[in-house]
Amino acid sequence: MMNLYFSPLACSLATRMALYEAGAEAKFTQVDLRTKRVADGSDFLAIAPMGQVPALRIEDGSLLTENTAVLQHVADRFPDARLAPPDGAERSRLRQWLGFVGTELHKAVFAPLVDPKSPEDAKSYAHEKVALRFGIVQNRLAAHDFLLDRFSVADAYLATILNWAATFGVDLGPWPAIRSYHKRVLDRPGVARAFGEELAMYRDEQAKRASA
Repeated sequence: MMNLYFSPLACSLATRMALYEAGAEAKFTQVDLRTKRVADGSDFLAIAPMGQVPALRIEDGSLLTENTAVLQHVADRFPDARLAPPDGAERSRLRQWLGFVGTELHKAVFAPLVDPKSPEDAKSYAHEKVALRFGIVQNRLAAHDFLLDRFSVADAYLATILNWAATFGVDLGPWPAIRSYHKRVLDRPGVARAFGEELAMYRDEQAKRASA
């Protein structure tokens, strides 16, 4: 059974979404990204030297990291869920969108906004990048329900990133197709279950920190 190392509402949520959409059995191990400790108190850096989630212990016992690789592994492991196209032009399109979400949205826009140590100049620069990148996504979603012709792991990743928008000052108001898409994806049963569970964990985590 696969074991997903995750932190509530981090980008690892996309993998939980994919697993639930596939109806897959998996183990979930929570990580505190501030202390780099696993729920049992062990050192997460001894497991994943970058100290980042997702990290997925796959069936052969090895560890798989990097969101785009983890998501495609899950999709390929459960092909009946059709979370990724087979090799060919559409698979290349999936990789394109996974790369875009990972680099142009996650890293270029949201990473500086999420990082509490990020200077204000870096946050301002990240906000300057929003219009072009969200415009590209808006154009796609104005004409399509999903990033590909059907729901895929790329949508799980994008929905996860969009969850951060309100918290970190990215207004989705100018992007109506993106807003409608986000709601549509979050209404999917597997996605809703994953998001609901991790939102509850996140709130519980924040309450414990506040009372400490």
